[in-house]
Amino acid sequence: MAELRGVCTPVCTIFSEDGSVVDDTALRNHLDTLIEAGVPIVTTCGGTGEFSFLRAEERRQVTEVTARHIEGQAQLIVHASAVMTEEAIEYAKHAESLGADALLLLPPYFEGPNMQGVYEHYARVAEAVSTPIMAYNIPVHSGIYLDPDFYARLCSEIDTVRYLKDSTGDFLALQEFLRRGAKVFVGCDPLMYHGVLAGAAGCFWGTANAIPAQAVKLYELAAAGELQAANALWQVLYPVNQFVWSHPFNPSVKAAGRILGHDLRECRRPAQPLTNDELAALREALQPLLA
Repeated sequence: MAELRGVCTPVCTIFSEDGSVVDDTALRNHLDTLIEAGVPIVTTCGGTGEFSFLRAEERRQVTEVTARHIEGQAQLIVHASAVMTEEAIEYAKHAESLGADALLLLPPYFEGPNMQGVYEHYARVAEAVSTPIMAYNIPVHSGIYLDPDFYARLCSEIDTVRYLKDSTGDFLALQEFLRRGAKVFVGCDPLMYHGVLAGAAGCFWGTANAIPAQAVKLYELAAAGELQAANALWQVLYPVNQFVWSHPFNPSVKAAGRILGHDLRECRRPAQPLTNDELAALREALQPLLA
C-alpha cells in the first residue's frame, strides 16, 4: 500500500437533527467537500467522529458509506479501537474487507492492562489482519502513554505497526519520536504546523473538517519549505485551532464548520453544544476566514 502522508481529516459523523441516526447523505456531501479541497486521507469513527457515541452497527455503517463513496479518491484510515481485543479484531477485519489503507488503534482504555497487555493487544490485532496499523497515543483519554521505547518495540516486533498518531500535545515527546525515525502524524491541532516543520509525516487534523482547503494549503506550503507564506497562513488559522483544542473539541469543530457554511449538525447527546459566549469567541477566532 502507498505510504500515508499529508493532512488526514478524522471525519465528523453527521447525525439527523434529533441525533437519532447517522445521516448518510449529509456524510457523503461532507466527504465531497473534503475531497474537493484536496484532503488526501480521511478517517472514519475517530474521536472527532464521535465513535464513543456510536453503536457498533453505526461504526460499520459509517465506514461502509465512506469507503464506497470515496472510491480511492482519498486514502482511508479506519478507527478500530475497542477495550476488548476480540471486538477490535472484528472492527479491523471489517475495515480490511473494505480496503482500508490503515487501522487506527488505541491501547485498551479505561482501567486498561499493564504494558505487556497493551503489547499483546496490538500483536493479536496484527495477527488477525494484514492492514498497516497506526498506534494512537492519547493518554489523557486512554489512560496509557505509549512512550518512545514502547513504540519502538511495537515497530521492531510487529511488522504492520508503521505509524503513530501522537495527540499528547507534548512537542518534546513528538521530537523524540521523530528523532528515533517514527512516522508520526501530529494529533494536536495547535501543533500541526510546527510538527510538519519538525519532520512529521502528516497531520491528523480534526479542525480540518471546518477548514479543509486551508489545512491542505498549509501542509503543502510547510512541506515545500515556503515558510513566509506558510507562516502568514498559520497566523490566520492558529486562533481557531487553539480555540478548538482548549474547548470541548467535537462541539467546537462542528460549530466552526457550521459558521463557515458546512452542514455538520450538532454532536450526539449527551455532548453539549457550545454556549453563546463560546460561540461568540469562536466566531471572533474565525473572523479572518469570514472576511
